[in-house]
Order: sequence, then structure tokens, then C-alpha cells
Amino acid sequence: MASAAFTIKAFGIYVVATGIALTLAPNLVLAPLGVPEAREVWLRQLGALAIVVGYYYLAAAAGNARPFFVATVKGRFLFFALGIGLILFANAPWQVSLFGLVDVAGAVWTHLALKAEEAVPVAAAQT
Repeated sequence: MASAAFTIKAFGIYVVATGIALTLAPNLVLAPLGVPEAREVWLRQLGALAIVVGYYYLAAAAGNARPFFVATVKGRFLFFALGIGLILFANAPWQVSLFGLVDVAGAVWTHLALKAEEAVPVAAAQT
């Protein structure tokens, strides 16, 4: 499995695990972050969506779907920016940014892996 594919697989596992936790026990995820207890079903629904999105990441990693990898880099930065927007304009708790920081870290990791893979054929052609 290529390096970029590995980053996507790792992120997919994180997303699925987060989704399972949010679906089954959302307050166990929220409590350590200092977020008030939630009783609404939307958080569990978000967890279910995360499981599906995580599955997409795992399937894309298995197929080495580079266009998906590239799209996720921008998408994960967008997710962080939207979270900051929710904090600034919708009174979301600051802890929302913590989820986005994980996305940014994963996006940077994938971006660097993609750049490293692009450099390999160039170096090989020069020899």
C-alpha cells in the first residue's frame, strides 16, 4: 500500500472509531472535552454518518484512489474552517476545533505523502 494510501487508511480507521463512539455513547466522547451532555439524537446520527464516511476512506485506501486522496486534503481543511465558523458565528463550544485539528493533521500528513510519491518517479527518471 502506498504511503498516501496508508494515511487515508489510518484516517478512515479514526473516523470509523469516532463514529462508533458517537453512535453508541456520544457523551463518553464529549465529556472529556468539557462539552455539556447531549441527549439529542442528531449526535448519534452524526456518528452514523462518520462511520459511512470512514468506510469511504477505507475503500479508497484499498483501491489507491489518488483523486480521492487529493480531494480529502482540501476537504479536511474545509472541515476545520467550518468548525471555526461554527465557533465564531453559531456559539459552538471551542472544543469543536479539536476535531478539526485532527483533520488538519491528517490532511497535512496525506499532502506530504502525496508530494513524496510524486517526487519518486522524477528522481527515478533522472538516473
